[in-house]
Parts: sequence; C-alpha cells; structure tokens
Amino acid sequence: MKLSDRLETVVSFVACEKSAADIGTDHGHVPVELVRRKIVPRALAMDVRKGPLSKAEENVKAAGLEEKIETRLSDGLEKLRPGEAEAVVIAGMGGELILHILEQGSHMWESVNQWVLSPHSEISKVRQWLWEHKFPIVRESMVYEEGKYYTILDVRNPKTWDGPVSLGEISWKQFRYGEFLLKEGAPVFIQYLEDEERKLLALSETLRAQANTSERAAERLKEAEEMLLFNREVQNEVQRDH
Repeated sequence: MKLSDRLETVVSFVACEKSAADIGTDHGHVPVELVRRKIVPRALAMDVRKGPLSKAEENVKAAGLEEKIETRLSDGLEKLRPGEAEAVVIAGMGGELILHILEQGSHMWESVNQWVLSPHSEISKVRQWLWEHKFPIVRESMVYEEGKYYTILDVRNPKTWDGPVSLGEISWKQFRYGEFLLKEGAPVFIQYLEDEERKLLALSETLRAQANTSERAAERLKEAEEMLLFNREVQNEVQRDH
C-alpha cells in the first residue's frame, strides 16, 4: 500500500512493541501498515462513523489481517480500554477535536505509553495543553503535502518515559512553532516560515486599506503586524543557527 508522506511519517513515529490504536482511522491505512510492517503485532482501527469503518474493514480483509486488526465503532477513546493499546495515533483532524478526545479519554492516560498526534489546526493550543498536563513532546516532524503543512508530534507518558523531559518555562515561539522544529531547522520548516511571512504580508496590506474605517480591521492589522515581527525573528534565528 502506498501511503502519503504524512501517513508515512505518522507510521514511522510509532515506537512500541505490543499494540496500537488508530483513532479516527478513516480507511484503516495506518493500522494495516503498522501490522503489515511488523511495527506492532496487533492493532485497533477505531472511528465514530460507520461508513469509514466499513472501508477500514474491507482494507483489513484485503490485507488478510482480520485476526490481527480489530475494527471498533467508538467516539474517540470512549470504547478503548486500558491495556489494549500501548501506542495511540490521533491524526487527520483539528487540534480542538484532538484535545477534546484526549480530555474525554483521560481513562487511558496512565496506560498509553505513546501518543502520535497530527493536528491539522490549532497546533499551538495542542502544544500548550500537553505542556500544561506534563506530557513530554520528544520529537516533531513537518511534512508538506498537496499545498498544506502537517506537523506530527511524538508524545510520551510522563510516568513511563525515561528520556529527557523539558517541563520548565516554554516560550511563545515553542508553543507556536515547536521546540524540535526550531532546533532542527529542516528545509520544509524554513519553507513554512517563508510562506507564513508572505501570507501575513498580504493580510497586512488588505487590512491596512480597511483600518481607517474599521476598528476591527485596525485591531486585526496590529495582530498581523505583531505576528509578522515574530515570524521574521524566528526566521533570523533559524537561519543564524543553521
């Protein structure tokens, strides 16, 4: 099965030996590849919608993995029980929804060793929530695919993770852009910063034309200009360090 670059990265992030669960599995490609590649011996494909879950069942059968992959109708983590999954993947949805799933699935916090998260939006909120709840992010990667940027987070259980943990004060830059992305300065991340700068410049020009007659436009212009300054500051730091 040919996976997209985003899903390839998601699959490559899973680092466990027992079992994994894919929440919002859609067509079940992630659990099928996790088992087919022998990353895990067993997996759960879970979705709140019957349609995608039926597709996942078809793909599991086509791969001949019915005995190793279970499909399960579930609203987020609701039907997942402690001990059933060592790693949990939650990808392909907005950040607010991912946080809702994590909060509603607190019964799994103790038993899951790894969370592989890929929010399509509100990623700074996700990073801040993880920091506030003391879940260490130990790795990040960014992928550019079909005109969009996707970030993948490797998040661990603070009680079982024995690697380095940074739970001190976190700057706005780390919440917005990610500690590891800032340190690594990968070409795709630099491209993301440059694209963000262009978008902020265009937005500022549009709002500047409206600012004299609209108080809301003036407020948004100030916010856009502040973000433009932040963006350029980060670009200068990344280029200096790499």
